[in-house]
Amino acid sequence: MTDAPVSIASDQLSATINPHGAELWALRDAQGRDLMTDADPRWWTGHAPLLFPFVGRSRGDVYRLDGRDYPMPQHGFARHSAFAAVERSGSAATFRLEADAASLAVYPFAFRLDMGFAIEGASLRMTATVSNRGDAVMPFSFGYHPAFAWPLPYGGGHEDHRIIFEKAEPAPIRRAGEEPGLIARETAASPVDGDTIVPRHAMFAGDALIWDDLNSRSLLWGVPGQPRLEIDFPDTPWLGLWQKPGAHYLCVEPWAGMADLVGFDGDVWEKQGIIALPPGESRAFRMDVSLVDV
Repeated sequence: MTDAPVSIASDQLSATINPHGAELWALRDAQGRDLMTDADPRWWTGHAPLLFPFVGRSRGDVYRLDGRDYPMPQHGFARHSAFAAVERSGSAATFRLEADAASLAVYPFAFRLDMGFAIEGASLRMTATVSNRGDAVMPFSFGYHPAFAWPLPYGGGHEDHRIIFEKAEPAPIRRAGEEPGLIARETAASPVDGDTIVPRHAMFAGDALIWDDLNSRSLLWGVPGQPRLEIDFPDTPWLGLWQKPGAHYLCVEPWAGMADLVGFDGDVWEKQGIIALPPGESRAFRMDVSLVDV
């Protein structure tokens, strides 16, 4: 195991990963320009935490499994855990987190989480693989939480940036509810005009924008006519967009699962988007980030 940051690169991109949380700390182009958050502590010091074994907050920071309550921090414990670096080359690295005594006390399942990073040309390919190495069906959810630079370093201000979805997104969205960290049961009108959203800091005064009825599995982020980021997430059906209003980042968060709804008091198997993973099986979640000149 290593605590030192790990760097991988091609001739077009470079990435730095912190083994603590297997967190992507930096993504830069060939000229060394930052494509991710500046982690200004006035706003948020995170970069790209991994959300496991649950996405979002459980009501009261507790989840119920088969009649017993277990504590669980918002977004789970993986982001605060030390991963082992199990594979590494100049352009790829894989980090691993496995169940131990501490995790079993709050999440009684023999999981393995492998987080792979590989740079191919102008693309960073990330794959999280969750494996159930125990004898019981394992409930979990998983999400990505990367913070991309806003503005990107290619010209244009905050107000010139657009998210352009792969498809039109007319469905209503979810917003935060009156219980901190939980999701309102009622929906809100989509801020997307056709396939395009023009983000503004004020949109996030009420926390994240959340899509749980999403047509797209890909989007573009940046200023039209300038180099942009193409973000692909084929294995995660939901999406969150978030920032602290005024900060220099926008989090684009593909999720398989989400926080509890306001007032939820059911068992973990009743949580929105929970995945039931049989013993001996694995589930992979890919997210690709490509620098494109379109």
